[in-house]
Amino acid sequence: MKVGVVGASGYVGGELLRLLSTHPDVELNMVTSRTYAGEYVHRIHPSLKGFIDLTFSPLNIDKLTENDLVFTSVPHGKALEIVKRLYDAGVKVIDLSADYRLKNPKAYVEYYGYEHPYPEMLLKSVYGIPELHREEIRNARLISSPGCMAVTSLLGLAPLLKNNLVDTKHIIVDSKIGSSGAGGKPSASTHHAMRAGVIRPYKPVKHRHTAEIEQELSIIAKEDVKISMTPHAVDLVRGILCTNHTFLTKEVDIQQLWKIYRGMYKGEPFIRLIRDTKGIYKYPDPKFVVGSNFCDIGFDIDEKNNRLVALSASDNLMKGAAGSAIQCMNIVQGFNESNGLKYTPFTPV
Repeated sequence: MKVGVVGASGYVGGELLRLLSTHPDVELNMVTSRTYAGEYVHRIHPSLKGFIDLTFSPLNIDKLTENDLVFTSVPHGKALEIVKRLYDAGVKVIDLSADYRLKNPKAYVEYYGYEHPYPEMLLKSVYGIPELHREEIRNARLISSPGCMAVTSLLGLAPLLKNNLVDTKHIIVDSKIGSSGAGGKPSASTHHAMRAGVIRPYKPVKHRHTAEIEQELSIIAKEDVKISMTPHAVDLVRGILCTNHTFLTKEVDIQQLWKIYRGMYKGEPFIRLIRDTKGIYKYPDPKFVVGSNFCDIGFDIDEKNNRLVALSASDNLMKGAAGSAIQCMNIVQGFNESNGLKYTPFTPV
């Protein structure tokens, strides 16, 4: 299968290239970059030397339509026209921007500051979390990969909403994310001197991923779900930890929670349940998912305050971006879902 990657010079684009370069079912046919057109891929992604001999191409939609599937990995707002033209040309598209994630076009005005030019396309797009939308993904022509903090929190929370266990109007998502989540272009707040050693809240209210989480949990719960989300920049390169605070509406114990989580995620190749009674790593820790497509999930109950804490950890460049996108590609093309993804995490990091 011939595959193209638009915006292949950034962190997520590089991760897509890393995974696609050894994927058994894929021929990497075209990779684009406006900034680095004409340069060899390995000059921007040195780790790929010997794996990819291509040079970056300028964006050319006509040439991109020669591919069976195209990944678009460009900033929010920049994928709108590219995705529409590829879709209209009959090419399958997996978009890693936020441009086609939300079903309600009004949410783009509220969270992204622009009016969506193709609201009819939002209903054609499938939200790319296989654990929640596998059958829809299987028949999709446009898949929108989730935000990194959104997918991590959603996977931790989904079983609770599916089983009507918690108050749907009072859910708190506390996220910590590594520096690669800010992308490859440096800024005053992301270069090393300002990022190292910090635990910095940077969007304590109205973070964009809130819209995705509310959308998906509302579908699961079949009612309007409200989320309060606060992200923090922390001194990691890769990784996310979401501490999801919920409040129980019915009595439940740890054994029942095990049954609930296992019931929803039985057979899922990239979900690991982590709740140990020994050692220092009793709960999910992003340190132990780096480089992998796993989302590790754990939980505990605060009986005194009727609070259930669901903890979820992922690599923001993998399950939070490129890994989920490749997993969706495998499903939509009928490949083995784990192809190109079944790697153990890096340890130590």
